[in-house]
Amino acid sequence: MKTKKPLIIILLGRSGCGKGTQAKLLQEKFNLKYVGSGDILRKRCKINDFTGKKLRQVLKNGGFAPTAIMFKLWIDSWEEFKTNSKFLGFIVDGSPRKILEAHLMEQALKWYDWHKFVKIFLINISRREGFNRLTKRRICKKCSNPIPWLGEFKKLKVCNKCGGELTRRADDVTKAINRRLDLFEKEVVPVLSHYKKQGKLIIINGEQSIKDVFADISRSL
Repeated sequence: MKTKKPLIIILLGRSGCGKGTQAKLLQEKFNLKYVGSGDILRKRCKINDFTGKKLRQVLKNGGFAPTAIMFKLWIDSWEEFKTNSKFLGFIVDGSPRKILEAHLMEQALKWYDWHKFVKIFLINISRREGFNRLTKRRICKKCSNPIPWLGEFKKLKVCNKCGGELTRRADDVTKAINRRLDLFEKEVVPVLSHYKKQGKLIIINGEQSIKDVFADISRSL
């Protein structure tokens, strides 16, 4: 079987580091598919079954979805990609969030013959910077476009894409934000150490402008 050479990008970092913004920019530049942990979880929450209801409660409180659920959602997306003849690669935004997820993701990437084409980035910001951004960022009520608290985005009064009303995300409250930042230290830092030991982790200064962060990532690709 002939193996294609797609571009697989994994973006990691504290909540508020700009993973979603950079993912969208990379998606547009390289024509990649997008696998956002937050997006696929929020989509799953809309299904009004046991898992959907429980996920809504967990995410509202700033918790992480269990690995089993995340893995199922990844595989569903990746199986679709594998059958697409025009597939060029994809971006994983915000996963893996636990060391078990990292091992499972490695197995899955190998299963789909993609493991040799992976680039893993840490968009690095301090906890203080992350908290500041999360308490001030907004989202469009109409199209769900995220509006980061950075640069020119701070001046926006309406959505820059559709003109919709801006609001805060339901899970961007102080208690939930601190819980997510705590979980990053407990769960994600070991994942970063795992990739660093393998020599796979590319660290990007996330406290630059959006343009400069994007330029640094692009150069590393």
